[in-house]
Amino acid sequence: MSNTREHCFLPKGFDVEPELRDQLSTRAGSQRCLVGHDELLLIVHEVPVSGVPEREALVFWKTPGGGWFGPDSGKGLGQLSALLDRYQRQVDEYEAVIDEPTGAESVFKVARHSGPLARSTRNLLTALEQALGHDEENRELRGLRDRGKELERAAELLFHDAKLVLDFQQAERAEEQQEATERLNTIAFRLNLMAGFFLPLVGIGALLGMNVDIPDVVRHWFWGIFFSGLLLGLMVLILVGWKTHGRK
Repeated sequence: MSNTREHCFLPKGFDVEPELRDQLSTRAGSQRCLVGHDELLLIVHEVPVSGVPEREALVFWKTPGGGWFGPDSGKGLGQLSALLDRYQRQVDEYEAVIDEPTGAESVFKVARHSGPLARSTRNLLTALEQALGHDEENRELRGLRDRGKELERAAELLFHDAKLVLDFQQAERAEEQQEATERLNTIAFRLNLMAGFFLPLVGIGALLGMNVDIPDVVRHWFWGIFFSGLLLGLMVLILVGWKTHGRK
């Protein structure tokens, strides 16, 4: 039929009225409910696939007689309920990853996909509310709308929880790096203190160890010079340590 050729996303057997066809293009477009003279056309999207920008459309048609037909031309809204089940399973699967994160990469994947998932559930709820506004007596559709509200809230919480876990992991890594830096600084400071302690002694030893003639009287002062170098090193150690402690 011309209807099918012009709007290839419509299921076979959907001979919708001209008022609805005029509102369609060659692509399904966003999730929404189109209102005709005596018919409704509910366009929703399949669960988003990670890394795939395109969305698979599912179309439901309310005939003039009041009956709903699904994408496979089956009567009723059973396929719409099954779609909500698939959304719920996807949210539950991601929530399990957030509750027991195995690493930043796994949480990042959830955060990256939960955004489109939350947006899709939000638009799905909007389309359901639009359809219910024109089919107010349909209790099945009202129940699906209520499930859509719960699903939309769960998807939004999932998205925010994923971002929160990522922020927490980033802060935790920053704290670990800060602690490691502080430990390295402490070790370097202690090594510098040890080098400062032995610096006078090393300087005196280098001076007296040069190939020069040293008076005989100096040769008898070996231990005095040795302990004097240690004393100078101790004074340097105390002075540097005191100044450093004062700055803290």
